Amino acid sequence: MAKWGQGDPRWIVEEREDGTNVNNWHWTERDATSWSKGKFQDLLVGIVVENDVGRGEISELKQVEGEASCSSRKGKLIFFYEWYIKLGWKESGVKHKGLIEIPNLSEENEVDDTEVNVSKKKGDGDILKDLMKTAGTAKVRQALGDYLKALKTEFTTGMILPTKAMATQELTVERKPSENTLQVQLSFICSQLYLEVQLGLGVFSHNLGTELKSCRNSELWFQSSGLISSGTGCKALHMMELFDTSVEQLYSIFTVKDLVQKFSKSTAVLEAEKGGKFQMFDGNITGEYRELLTNKKIVMKWRCRNWPEEHYATVALNFVPTLQTELQLDCKGVPVCKEENMKFYWQKQHFEEIKGLL
Repeated sequence: MAKWGQGDPRWIVEEREDGTNVNNWHWTERDATSWSKGKFQDLLVGIVVENDVGRGEISELKQVEGEASCSSRKGKLIFFYEWYIKLGWKESGVKHKGLIEIPNLSEENEVDDTEVNVSKKKGDGDILKDLMKTAGTAKVRQALGDYLKALKTEFTTGMILPTKAMATQELTVERKPSENTLQVQLSFICSQLYLEVQLGLGVFSHNLGTELKSCRNSELWFQSSGLISSGTGCKALHMMELFDTSVEQLYSIFTVKDLVQKFSKSTAVLEAEKGGKFQMFDGNITGEYRELLTNKKIVMKWRCRNWPEEHYATVALNFVPTLQTELQLDCKGVPVCKEENMKFYWQKQHFEEIKGLL
């Protein structure tokens, strides 16, 4: 037993008077489904586009199917959302009506790449339909972007609880504004950058990181905050999952195009040979096969579309026969602050979907 005052700091409850989720270490989850449906109603219904030809308005939220949630683990926020949305639109003063469908709003796609389909009931009014396809689609995507910002800020209020260290730091800055001004400014910049990376509201700038690291003590701050790791700026992860199937069947699910498309529920391109390219989840995941040992091992260069340009991780899948089949995943080179999202992605989009296919 550890001596008083020498225990693991993650479990020292006096960091918070109420003893709740000390240092934000434990897993918490909040269902955002109901909140999201209300937000879609507020943001999408009432959108108006007009020109010299006419005026179109989104008049109704006809259908919303899907779910959304936010999880917190080790002080990091992980978001999951998947939506199908159908809207009704009409032309003011005329009986022309139509539909707008958003078949897949999810974390797999950037908002600007989200598919928005506009249709109109039979009859005249194609010019207004074209207006809804252009200006209307742009406004719908802007509203979807506003929804995601609200999900990652407004909805998550209170999920990351303040710790004693945070309170002490804020008090120090408040009481000594003239002392070490450069360090105070640096802390503010770093905290803003941390929030952007954590919440997905911005893209980490390599030049900004280089400039900040040149400042006194900034690299230590980045390392302690988890934004960069010492040296590489990347992280590794290991996962293991059991599947109630044969090694041969599980191996084929990762190398046969039809099976990949079934579990991913999307189009895929596969060249399952050394040096062969692959694209999955409608191009959101791309890479190259580096090594294939039939029914034993697959090694891939692997990247997600929203990672820094030309940045690839190395993913190794080892297939181990037991009473079931054990799949061991080892991944190196994951961008910092993306490792929790990476784990969540493999668990939800691969492991669980594959089990549903078996």
